[in-house]
Amino acid sequence: MTFYVYILQCCDGSYYTGYTKDVEARMQQHQNGRGARYTKSHPPQSVAYREQFNTRSAAMKREREIKRLSHQQKESLIVEHSKK
Repeated sequence: MTFYVYILQCCDGSYYTGYTKDVEARMQQHQNGRGARYTKSHPPQSVAYREQFNTRSAAMKREREIKRLSHQQKESLIVEHSKK
């Protein structure tokens, strides 16, 4: 099974990081207010970044790594990824 780590860009310029099996469905949940508490008060605009993993544990590990990054480091990750 495939899992994804994703970063959402929120309307206030902040980022939200999570993991899921289906990024598009999870984005819909966030936009409809049924996602995370954070995205209820910081509505997401777009999926800025995603990474694919073969196991849930690998995706969760990467999610924790990304959540520890500063805002600037997340921006750098997104920009670097978009160049590929």
